[in-house]
Amino acid sequence: MTRTMMPKSEPAPRPTPTAPRSYHFPTFERHTLQNGMRLVVAPVPKLPLVSITAVVDAGASTEQEGQDGVAALTAQLLLEGAAGLDGAALTDRFERIGTSVEAHADWDAATVSLTVLAERLPEALALVRDLLRDPEFPDREVARLKDERLAELLQLHAEPGALADEQFSRAVYAATARYASPAGGSAPSVRALTRDLVRGFYAERYRPTTTTLVFAGDVSVERAIALASELMGDWQGDVGPMITRAVDAAPVTPIVRVVAKADAPQSELRIGHVGLPRRHPDYFDVTVMNAVLGGLFSSRINLNLREAHGYTYGAFSAFEWRRAAGPFVIQTAVKSDVTGAAVREILHEIERVRSAEITTEELTLATSYLDGVFPIRYETTAAIATALSNLVIHDLPEHFYDDYRQRVRGVTTESVLRAAQQHLHPEQLRILVVGDPAVVATPLAEIHGAPVEVVTPEGVEVAA
Repeated sequence: MTRTMMPKSEPAPRPTPTAPRSYHFPTFERHTLQNGMRLVVAPVPKLPLVSITAVVDAGASTEQEGQDGVAALTAQLLLEGAAGLDGAALTDRFERIGTSVEAHADWDAATVSLTVLAERLPEALALVRDLLRDPEFPDREVARLKDERLAELLQLHAEPGALADEQFSRAVYAATARYASPAGGSAPSVRALTRDLVRGFYAERYRPTTTTLVFAGDVSVERAIALASELMGDWQGDVGPMITRAVDAAPVTPIVRVVAKADAPQSELRIGHVGLPRRHPDYFDVTVMNAVLGGLFSSRINLNLREAHGYTYGAFSAFEWRRAAGPFVIQTAVKSDVTGAAVREILHEIERVRSAEITTEELTLATSYLDGVFPIRYETTAAIATALSNLVIHDLPEHFYDDYRQRVRGVTTESVLRAAQQHLHPEQLRILVVGDPAVVATPLAEIHGAPVEVVTPEGVEVAA
C-alpha cells in the first residue's frame, strides 16, 4: 500500500504586538470626618464586593527607642480581643459575615484589611471599628504572641537566607537606627515588651487623626461617608508626641563581614548600602535602572551569575521603598568555593552600569515589562485598596497610578546612567556573607585588600 505524503504547510506567522492599551486607575475621592479621620473611596461596582483597609500611622518607624517590635505586637493583638469578645469570638463574627480579617504592622503603617459582600459592609465596618477603638490586649495573648515571635527568631537564625537578611540590616545601618533591627523586633527587645507598653503605644498612635479608611468596590462615596460617620465619627483622642529617632542613620564606610556558619556548603550573599526614600524624585529612573541591573530574570546580574558562570539559580537586586531610606540590596546564594568570584562579578556589574549607558534593547525590555504588568496588578478590589493605602502611606500624588506607565516609558538610557552614577555607591558597599569563614574569608579579603570581619549568628565579632 502506497502512503501519500501530504505537503507540509508553512507555519502561520507570529502575531505582532499591538500598541499598549490605555489604562486608567479607578477614580477615587477623599473625605475627612470632623474628628480628623480620613476616607479614600474608590467605587468599583463590577462585583458585589467591597475591600476595606484601615491604615494607621503606627508602623515600626514610630516606636520609641527601646520598644522595638511593639508596633507589630500591637497590630497582631487587635485580633485577640475587642469590645468584650475574645479572639475566637471575633473570628467567628467575621466568618459569619463571610470574610476573614488581617492585621499587621510594617515599617510605615499598621493595617487592618478585609473583603466582604457589599450587603455585609455595615457589619464588617462595625467589627473593624471595635478592633480599632476598643482592643483589650489580654495578658495571655501578649505572652503567647511574644513566645511565637521568639520562636520565629530562633527558626530564622537557623535558616541562612533569613539570617543574611537580618545581619545585612545590621551591616547597612548604624546600631542606633531602627532599620538596623527587624521590624518585628529582636529577641532582647521582644522579651522586654509588656502589656503596658502595648497599651501605651496604642494610646499614642491609634487615633482618628492618624487613621485613614480605604474603601474599594461596590460602594458609593456617599454610603462610605455615611457609614464611617455613624460608626467612627465620635472617636476622639490626640496623637502622642512625634518620634525624632533617626530610623535610617547609616555609616558610609565599606564593610566586608562574614557570619560564621561552619561547614556551610553554600554562601548567602547580600551586597548593598542605604538606598532612597520612596518619595525621592528619581524613583522612576532608579526603578528602571534596577530592573536592568538585577530586578528582572533577564537582568545583567542574573545573566552573569546564572547563565554565564553557573554560580547560582538566581541573583536579584532591589531598592526597598520605605518612607525613610530603605536598603539597596543584591542577593543570591552560591557554592562556598565560588563566593569570591561571585562577589567580583557583582561588583563588575555595578561598575558597568555606572560607566556607560545601557542599550536601547535593555531599556525597552525593562520598560515594556514594568509597563505591561502594571494594569494586571489592580484587577481585584483588594489590590485596589492596597494601592490606595500605599498612596496614603507615602503621600503620593493623586494621579500617580494614572501617570505610572507614561513615567516609566519616559525613562531614557541617559537618565538610567545618571541614576546609577548618583545612587549606586561602590565606595559604600556592605558585603555580607553567611557561610564558612575558613573557605570564604581569604577570597573576600583579596577583593578589597582589607581584613574581613567575622561574627557569630548573634552578631558578636570573633577572630577571623
